[in-house]
Amino acid sequence: MTVGVLAVQGDVLEHARALELSGARVRPVRRPEELDHLDGLVIPGGESTTIDRLCRLFDLHEPIRDLIADGLPVYGSCAGMIQLADEILDGHRDQQTFGGIDMTVRRNAFGRQVDSFEVDLRIEGIADPDRPFRTVFIRAPRVERAGAGVEVLARVDDAVVAVRQGHLLATSFHPEVTDDHRVHELFVRMCREARGAPAQRVTSVADPADEGSRTA
Repeated sequence: MTVGVLAVQGDVLEHARALELSGARVRPVRRPEELDHLDGLVIPGGESTTIDRLCRLFDLHEPIRDLIADGLPVYGSCAGMIQLADEILDGHRDQQTFGGIDMTVRRNAFGRQVDSFEVDLRIEGIADPDRPFRTVFIRAPRVERAGAGVEVLARVDDAVVAVRQGHLLATSFHPEVTDDHRVHELFVRMCREARGAPAQRVTSVADPADEGSRTA
């Protein structure tokens, strides 16, 4: 499987490493032609307004919207979740998203950079969901409204922080900065299913319980 990582801004290298360890080939995407023949695409965390501006500057915005509409599996983390939302609360004037997930998100819903935190969560759909996943939240969004077709995969208290709608996956948190790759394995599995390829067993590198505390 070849999975692209949108490489205009954000945690590109971290996502690339997690995808490779989950059984995918990785292609950085900075130009429209690099979107050709992908089995999936990751939109990394970073700054959503910067990602939006650069994608329009580099003529990536419309091609990505078209691929989402055509059924390409896409995963967005943090700012990537914002980019996959059909609606943003408190967005900048003229800010646009790729859309695709019937949800409304609020930017920076958990506070500023100094309010970053970690928490163990159960995430539906990943391998061994009863084993806690250590999640890292950095200036993270939250889902304020999820449409009827949106599956909620994880919450922090009452806040929805991971969702799936068909071929689209989004998380408020940053799994790419941990050594637990089960979210990326789920996405690679989604790409294989969309392509009709046989499943490939991948063993996660580490149990998050063994990671200890991280500093965001």
